[in-house]
Amino acid sequence: MITTDVTIIGAGPVGLFAIFELGLLKLRTHLIDFLPQAGGQLSEIYPKKPIYDIPGYPTVLAQELVDNLLKQAEPFKPSFTFGERVETLEKIGERDFVITTNLGTKINSSVVVIAGGLGCFEPRKPDTIGLTNFENGKGISYVVLDPEKYRDKKIVIAGGGDSALDWTIFLADIAKEITLVHRSESFRGAPDSVSKVQKLAAEKKINLLLNTQLTEVQGGNHLEKVIVTNLKTNEVSSIEAENVIPLFGLSPKLGPIEGWGLNIDKSAIEVNTDDYSTNIPGIYAIGDINTYKNKLKLILCGFHESALMAHSAYKYINPGVKYTMKYTTVNGVNSF
Repeated sequence: MITTDVTIIGAGPVGLFAIFELGLLKLRTHLIDFLPQAGGQLSEIYPKKPIYDIPGYPTVLAQELVDNLLKQAEPFKPSFTFGERVETLEKIGERDFVITTNLGTKINSSVVVIAGGLGCFEPRKPDTIGLTNFENGKGISYVVLDPEKYRDKKIVIAGGGDSALDWTIFLADIAKEITLVHRSESFRGAPDSVSKVQKLAAEKKINLLLNTQLTEVQGGNHLEKVIVTNLKTNEVSSIEAENVIPLFGLSPKLGPIEGWGLNIDKSAIEVNTDDYSTNIPGIYAIGDINTYKNKLKLILCGFHESALMAHSAYKYINPGVKYTMKYTTVNGVNSF
């Protein structure tokens, strides 16, 4: 059995930053993730996607951020279990928990931090004829792992959220021809990204089809064209395309965590914003997996939640012990 102070479920960016915050308080951490490596969605879904809202970084690639977080956590010597899914949680005595994975690994800790992002997730697929025929390398991709795959290709992106906008902007200088298809006249993404997409369309660098949806995808052994329908006029037209990227978000599923007795609202864990604790003492939830009034699903908000959680976890593990706040700008990481 692995014994530690804090078990962190989820090795995405928020879980990785929690290692640092807990480490400053001399708390040992062990992370569990179903994916084969650290990084969560950043590494698995869009490692080369630029991120623009990390303080101090005008832009940083997703995998670069993960690598930096791992380097930042390294002095605190975290341990990891990858490729295993958390299955059961058992309370031992007054303060300890034992978590068991699907492969039988057991981790004993005083605190459990759920930082599982969206939990177990899968892409939302549009109701498009023939879509599944071109999955698995034949032209349909629900994530962008390597932008170079689309160099000098004719591609269609479908969606109206941040991912669709960001990838349209990023791939505009890579793809031979790019068409963004959206079912509405308004977008759900950041206003700055919307402005950039509209500018690209005005400059004829991309094709922008609004009030339009993917109807069908066609081809032989590989995707060759896309059929789209204008939702206002019912006009049907075809677009030559070698790749289609439907970006309609992810369907979150909590998996076995849903049966642990936590207060859950729409597949998210309710928390107290004083310290991001759940209704079960000793269990916290940080990042996209939690919910509270005015919640913003931003990495930087998850970082804030990690800091407050860590100080609460310290008090939970060390009841009655007074802790004096220290600053890394004065002491340096190695002095903690």
